[in-house]
Amino acid sequence: MPRVKRHIALVAHDNKKVELLEWASFNKVRLAPHHLFATGTTGTMLEHELGLPVHRFLSGPVGGDQQIGGRIAEGAIDMLIFFWDPLEPQPHDPDVKALLRLGALWNIPMASNVATADFIISSELFESEYDRAIPDLGPRNWEDLRPKADDQG
Repeated sequence: MPRVKRHIALVAHDNKKVELLEWASFNKVRLAPHHLFATGTTGTMLEHELGLPVHRFLSGPVGGDQQIGGRIAEGAIDMLIFFWDPLEPQPHDPDVKALLRLGALWNIPMASNVATADFIISSELFESEYDRAIPDLGPRNWEDLRPKADDQG
């Protein structure tokens, strides 16, 4: 079966960065053929630790989470490994929730902890074709959306 290059976003809150770095180091060989993306500091740390290229967005609190969410909506990121901290309040919590919502909406594999990330990366689907269902957003053309003259009462 042909191997697919994934576009993987790697994100971690401050208290989870070491955990993500350890996970990524352990899985370096599996991650190496793929396109890696990360928010600011996490991306710098990953690039240094792994010796692999990592496209870095802004830091999460200043828009990086939203940048990744935008790329998910565009279909440019197809997997999210986000070790978020459920015990520490985040000043950008609405952005975090929006990122997780977009990942769920666009039906991409997401891991929020080591166990789930291990299951994803060890799946036979990790490097094979996968036809994921995406939402049907309906018409976006004004001509299709506007009420017709006979529909107005």
